[in-house]
Amino acid sequence: MVDKGVILQGQGAEKARVLKNVRALALAQARFRALWVLVGFAMLMLLALLRIAHLGLSDPGRPGGEAMAGLPDRGDILDRNGVPLARAFPAYALWFNPHAMGDGSPLVRSPADLAAALVKIFPDEDVEELTRRLASGKAGYLRRRILPEDANRIHALGEPALEFPREAERYYPQGTMAAHILGYVDSKGMGQVGMEAVFQKQLTDPATRGQPAVLSIDARVQGALEDELMWGMTRAQAKGAAGIVMDVDTGEVMALASLPSFNPNALRPQDISDSDPTKQANIFNRATNQTYELGSVMKPITVASAIEAGIITNLAKRYPADHPLEIAGITVHDHENYGASLNIIEALIHSSNIVLAQVGDQLGAQRMQATLKALGFNERPYIELPARGRPIWPRGDRNGVWSRVTTVTASYGHGFSITPLHLASAYSALVNGGIWRPATLQKIAPGQAPAGRRVWQASTSARMRQLLRSIVDVGTGRSANAVGYRVGGKTGTAEVADAQGYHHDRVVATFASAFPMDHPRYVVIATLDQPRANAATSFQRTAAWNAAPIVGRVIPRIGPLLGVMPDATRDIDISDIAPLIANGDGE
Repeated sequence: MVDKGVILQGQGAEKARVLKNVRALALAQARFRALWVLVGFAMLMLLALLRIAHLGLSDPGRPGGEAMAGLPDRGDILDRNGVPLARAFPAYALWFNPHAMGDGSPLVRSPADLAAALVKIFPDEDVEELTRRLASGKAGYLRRRILPEDANRIHALGEPALEFPREAERYYPQGTMAAHILGYVDSKGMGQVGMEAVFQKQLTDPATRGQPAVLSIDARVQGALEDELMWGMTRAQAKGAAGIVMDVDTGEVMALASLPSFNPNALRPQDISDSDPTKQANIFNRATNQTYELGSVMKPITVASAIEAGIITNLAKRYPADHPLEIAGITVHDHENYGASLNIIEALIHSSNIVLAQVGDQLGAQRMQATLKALGFNERPYIELPARGRPIWPRGDRNGVWSRVTTVTASYGHGFSITPLHLASAYSALVNGGIWRPATLQKIAPGQAPAGRRVWQASTSARMRQLLRSIVDVGTGRSANAVGYRVGGKTGTAEVADAQGYHHDRVVATFASAFPMDHPRYVVIATLDQPRANAATSFQRTAAWNAAPIVGRVIPRIGPLLGVMPDATRDIDISDIAPLIANGDGE
């Protein structure tokens, strides 16, 4: 007889075994289902990646494709006071997608009819160019930036091939202002020409794009400089203009302008193509990339070098000046006869080529070249911008030493070419105590200015401040004499030189200045490319009549913005040289 307790115990074990098997089966099913879910997600992800790759290969420029999706938003560019100069924001674009309706006709209406309709929305577009692009059947941007109301009007046209995706767009709140400093961003998100190119990595790196790039320029000063340059360029009917405002102690560029300018907000690919030299010329930076023979603005540099070398020890010494000078087979002329003889102060005031040629001849090639090399005149200008012109520097003999003729002509600013930026850095050294520093478009923290290199002794610089002030006070720079700002400077007018030689009917007019001369803070350069003689300039082409007045208008506008207030009770002390200016006595 079987024990009933044993039977019950066996039945319990069987139930436990069955329950265990059920649990194992349920767990296996759960794992199997989870695996299929993971496989499903993996397949979806693989399909998505394949689709992205397909779009990228078949239409690499399409908005939302690989070319656009990988770009982070660009960081801002600010002026030294935090004013935004370049920003990124979401915007609409107009995109032509010829495959929107499959393999059939890409458009509902004809390309010509659609182009005419689009020109009604965007009057600045060219109907023939739009017709050509629509008829080509090639996908691409028709317009990089459109307003929401424009998108609504385009939608009402009923063309599926016209799409308006939202994407990050670069915007320049100040329009054309500082365009040559900023540059622009192309359709691939790459900075071009200006600081957009220089800061490309910083502005697009996810780790740093939240930190704006801060420039040295002051937007208020930049606006004033551009405004007055445009006034001077229009008044003199000049081909172009360039201007610079620089801190003499740090090399910081407070403003830099080139005219004509361009609007980076409205720049289209066809505007910068090689086939359109007129538009291309507006992007060219005359301040940093164009080299000129700048003429008589070099004369103070020659005088400073001669003082430094001990060639000029007595400012009262007189030099023959009443007849053309024959030196090494060339004849040196003055604009007019300034008398039988001139001392150095009078020579600068009247801008005498004859006297400066004699000084340059005494100075000699090696000392002249040493000074100009110390000022960086034999190298591209020092600044962050990609567009930096290479100076035209005479070769010299087998050792690189200039001939006597080259030295003499260089003494009054001919025979070699530099950019206006070279000149701004040189004049900063001329008035700041003799220290040359590289120009920069990045804001420098207080006390962090580069050490630079010494070109002249402080005593030489102090003497040059007196001479430059005298030129503006009673010489060729009188039209730049802004009351209360103690301006000093020098005019320069040079004939345009190219491969065909010198052109007597074309000149470059420049005024190089600094203020206030009792304690120089800023250099101001104004250059006009090929000004014309007209009624507004008293039928004169020289810098005294067209470039100097620009500086005379700029300084009163920017002085208070930069912390320099007018004070008619102050001036640099020129009492020790005043008698030489007043009566022109001999030794």
